[in-house]
Amino acid sequence: MIEIEYIVKDRRGVERLRTADKKAADAYDRILENAEHLAAWLRTEAVLPDLPETQLEELTLHLARHARTVELILKGKTVELDAVPAPVGAEEPAAPLKMVRT
Repeated sequence: MIEIEYIVKDRRGVERLRTADKKAADAYDRILENAEHLAAWLRTEAVLPDLPETQLEELTLHLARHARTVELILKGKTVELDAVPAPVGAEEPAAPLKMVRT
């Protein structure tokens, strides 16, 4: 039997996700890329100059995961907690995910 496993790593090479679901791996990879772009922008703009790197990473990952909700808020829409769109990449995967926290 052959099993395919997708491993998503961040820019530092740290494993962040391991799954057999390519769609889930691609979605999580996009989240990591978007979070990296957000972090670079926040550093460049000196918006949060004293925020430790780990907290900046946590913040940008959260914003990237909830991009749909952030978009609605930025468009001036009222977002009710019961009606918050599912986080990006939160679709039910075909295989169970193993999340790796760092």
